[in-house]
Amino acid sequence: MTQMKQALERYEAWIKDPVIDEATKTELSGISGQEKEIEDRFYRELEFGTGGLRGVMGAGTNRLNRYTVGKATQGLADWLLKHNDKPSVVIAHDSRNQSPEFSLESAQVLAANGIITYLFKGLRPTPQLSFSVRHLNASGGIVITASHNPPEYNGYKVYGSDGCQLVPADAEQVIASIGEITGFDQIKRISQEEAEAAGLIRWLGEDEDNAYIDTVAAQSVNSKLLKDELGDSISVVFTPLHGAANMPVLEVLKTVGFKQVHIVAEQEQPDGYFSTVKSPNPEEREAFTLAIKLGQEKNADIIIGTDPDGDRMGAVVKNNEGEYVVLTGNQSGALMVHYLLSQLKEQGRLPENGVVVKTIVTSEMGADIAESFGAQVVNTLTGFKYIGEKMNEFEKSGKQAFLFGYEESYGYLTGTYARDKDAVVASLLICEAAAYYKKQGKTLYDVLLELYSRYGTYLETLESRTLKGVDGVQKIAAIMEDWRANAPAEVAGVKVEQVLDYLPGLNGLPPENVLKYMLADGSWFCLRPSGTEPKIKLYFAVCGKSPEEASASLDKLVNNVMQRVDFQA
Repeated sequence: MTQMKQALERYEAWIKDPVIDEATKTELSGISGQEKEIEDRFYRELEFGTGGLRGVMGAGTNRLNRYTVGKATQGLADWLLKHNDKPSVVIAHDSRNQSPEFSLESAQVLAANGIITYLFKGLRPTPQLSFSVRHLNASGGIVITASHNPPEYNGYKVYGSDGCQLVPADAEQVIASIGEITGFDQIKRISQEEAEAAGLIRWLGEDEDNAYIDTVAAQSVNSKLLKDELGDSISVVFTPLHGAANMPVLEVLKTVGFKQVHIVAEQEQPDGYFSTVKSPNPEEREAFTLAIKLGQEKNADIIIGTDPDGDRMGAVVKNNEGEYVVLTGNQSGALMVHYLLSQLKEQGRLPENGVVVKTIVTSEMGADIAESFGAQVVNTLTGFKYIGEKMNEFEKSGKQAFLFGYEESYGYLTGTYARDKDAVVASLLICEAAAYYKKQGKTLYDVLLELYSRYGTYLETLESRTLKGVDGVQKIAAIMEDWRANAPAEVAGVKVEQVLDYLPGLNGLPPENVLKYMLADGSWFCLRPSGTEPKIKLYFAVCGKSPEEASASLDKLVNNVMQRVDFQA
């Protein structure tokens, strides 16, 4: 059967299905005869990957809607009931359109299966969900979010009882459980009123919020100094980019002693359309346009921004010319690793068995810094669930002490209260570092240059190509296949010394479709299809003796590799 024919059959099945509501059928009737649109909506089931679902909202099997959410939740419920006597689930959601509705839909399906569900009354950051799963001893968690994707997207992330996103072994079991549901009439569902009356939907309030805020604030390594001396001295500008981290970031900074925190008013309120930015992504300078304007007005020492679900944090600092520059995720990570470990050492609290965990596409600068303080460095695959998995291993064995985990895509965690990246604790730590160094007459940019002088000028960048639809999926697969079969002997005039293919599993890591090329001069680049977007991502890293040398090497490497990729795309 051709892909188009299969898509048309699924389309007709939805139109005729008595379970599908009339509003959905009306939406589908509106695309009658539009074969390309029907194919894109129905050529496949929206894939439940290791992180859950993510896709464009709308009617269809390849869209996020109440039926695809309901099916995923029924499969999750069946899996939970197999492994728990009395399962319970915590559900949180961000500011995206339909996030509250998908959150409640999930709760009603779980309740119909006899599973107790704890729901937040409003939006909450993803890391708070991770914390609350652990704090409430729940069997699992769900977050309705699509992180920093465009407004038309939403997603559905699943967490285990440890507060960590499902690792591949568990995700595969849930996927199999979802696969057993062949019709929407198999999805159980009761009303909100029935669920509340039966005690199966329970609403979370201030107590849970306060527990999270207090726990994050406790991760401060210089709280006395902040309250006694530094809290008044530093000016912070903060933008939540219309997302879920507004309240917790402000509360945590206030709790530890920051007194000059200025919020970007235009981006303070939740907005599923993210109407003030092209993309609600703190990785992009454009997202900080309004924040930088306010920073200039307030002469801010540091500007911070968080993404819609509050798990990623970006920072902006002044350079030597007094201009605001957006730090990369690798730069912020290196600064936080250095600040945290240096302070713990100075205070005599740095454990001998301390570990910093990072991903294989994250800069080696933070690793070099960590090792200079005697900490061990552990690498994982991309995705914070793998860092969370390592934290669980450390906790179970007691042989290693987790200090800090991070990935180049602006995700950071210190403390063991959660198993996911947390923009709230990252905001605390980097603002605290800025205050500490300001007392010494330094900016964070000054400290970064000092680290470059000591460890080498590490520069990294990320390129991505979006290839949508059926053709895009095939092109991404073809690019990976070509680079795997035809590895270059040299790139930009530098010999390729080693090719690391993670597809069959490597260095004890699970299989992942990732290729990493190690070059003779210490630079590297990596190809990785995104697990959540129709993209192929390419990571590049170099280390030079000076910023000028490193920048030239990076440009040359990127241009050489992307020339081949763009020809294939």
